[in-house]
Amino acid sequence: MNASATPFQAPERAPRWRAVAIVLATLAGIALATRLGFWQLDRAHQKIALQAGIEARSHESALDVAALARTPAAAATQQHRPVIVRGRWLAERTVFLDNRQMDGKVGFYVVTPLALDPGPGALLVERGWAPRSFSERTALPPVQTPAGLVTVEGIVASSPARLFEFAGAASGPIRQNLDIASFARETGLDLLPISVVQHESRSATADGLVRHWPAPAADVQKHYGYAVQWFAIAAGIAILYVWHRFIRPGKP
Repeated sequence: MNASATPFQAPERAPRWRAVAIVLATLAGIALATRLGFWQLDRAHQKIALQAGIEARSHESALDVAALARTPAAAATQQHRPVIVRGRWLAERTVFLDNRQMDGKVGFYVVTPLALDPGPGALLVERGWAPRSFSERTALPPVQTPAGLVTVEGIVASSPARLFEFAGAASGPIRQNLDIASFARETGLDLLPISVVQHESRSATADGLVRHWPAPAADVQKHYGYAVQWFAIAAGIAILYVWHRFIRPGKP
């Protein structure tokens, strides 16, 4: 036997803490991706349920001026109910909500208070969508607002949908969001604690606004697609770990 022969040495093993860290990171990645996948499924189910509720309430009798909620508690029970009211537009108080999309285009949601007839009180009406000028961002789109008594048909909403905005909300005609209570204090109007999303009707066609309001469940397939992606990421993390740990372990 050759005394100078080098004795056999077992390959060095990776430190135990590194293996534990890899396992923990793998489990955390799988758990996070799976949780996000289920969250997207939950969002899809919420929108489907909301759409079903809206469709069910659309068959209820339409509310008139006398039946409209005057308190926040009553307003919560009237969400998505059909409504037919009469009044006069307060055109000078019109607000243009920026960065709103309709039919894949960006523009404004036009919101105008309606002085109710019979009164007292006024109601914020989301009248429709208008395109914006991208060459002059402060330019207001031309909106025809009829004078005199008008009839508005639509559904009850809590308030115009909100988008993210930085601190210091605008107070001019172009705004990112519009809060009913804050707008009432600003203008001195006796606003009801609800708004109305106006639907197309013979009395509304002359204003030139677009009213292709998206249904809550219109983008539900997007959430299913995101869920599939997150579940695929979770599966990919698991497969990569098994492959590198058991099927094709790294060389020492």
